[in-house]
Formats: sequence, structure tokens, C-alpha cells
Amino acid sequence: MPPAELTQIVTFRVGSDLFAAEIGAVERVLRYVAPTPVPNVPDWIAGVIEYQRRVVPVVDVRARFGVEDLAIGGETRVLVFNVGGNWVAGVVDAVLDVTALDASKMEPPPELFRGLAAEYVHGIARRNDRLVIVLDVDQLLSTTERISLAHAVDGAEHEMAAGHA
Repeated sequence: MPPAELTQIVTFRVGSDLFAAEIGAVERVLRYVAPTPVPNVPDWIAGVIEYQRRVVPVVDVRARFGVEDLAIGGETRVLVFNVGGNWVAGVVDAVLDVTALDASKMEPPPELFRGLAAEYVHGIARRNDRLVIVLDVDQLLSTTERISLAHAVDGAEHEMAAGHA
């Protein structure tokens, strides 16, 4: 029997659901800081934060995936994802752990899963009798959404720079 192919994942909770992302797609886990609102962006964009001297868009993962809205709490975190060479942050209800996942035990995603478009999902794994949805972080934003966000971030950078001057 060949050795299992293990993938390191970061597991996090959004509402009552468990999600994960491959560790290479997660730049950093930050304590929650309220993002600065940005006009003319979709409802699921919470705003922007400054991270390592760059303005990073923040996705409200609950709103993006249509998951129940919970109040910001002590476990709320901001995950900074590496999406196609750029950083995009996501607000999640809690980061649980980093663990190894046997890639052969991951099942392909169904067409729809609780409103999630299948292209966001890399696979579904079972962990401690719970389903964990492993996200394809690069697919969280469409090309059109990335362009729209880039324009919003450019505007926010100019406003932030003007405020610092």
C-alpha cells in the first residue's frame, strides 16, 4: 500500500460549519480588527485593513457563503489568504487548528453545497464525524470581482495616504 499523501490544512469555523484551506494559501491569522468600509463594493466585502503596509480587501466569509450571521466575538479572526499572488483577508468565526489531512480521503465537491458554488470547493473531508469543506482559495473571487476589488483598494489606498499626510 502506498504511503498516504498528507496535506496540511488550516481548519476554521464559519457559523456552525467547518471549512479549511491548504496551509500554503494562508499567509497569516490575525485577531479581528474592524475593517475600514469602502463604498461601491458588494455586500460581502467588509472593507479593507492595512497589513504589512499594504491595503488588503476583507471578505465577510459568512456573507459570501450565505451562512448565518453571528456577532463578532473573542474567537473571531481574520485570515489573510494568498489569492493568485495577492492578499485577500477573510473574517471567520474561529480558527481551530492546523492539521494533516489524508488527501485520498477527500471527496470531490457536489454541484452545490449550502449555496456554495462548487468552484470554491477543493473537496470535502470527514473529520471527527463532521464534514470539513476544503476551499480552493484561488477561486474565492472571480476575475471580475478581483478587478472591482482592485479599483476599490486603489481608492482606499489614496484615501488612507491622504489621511496620513
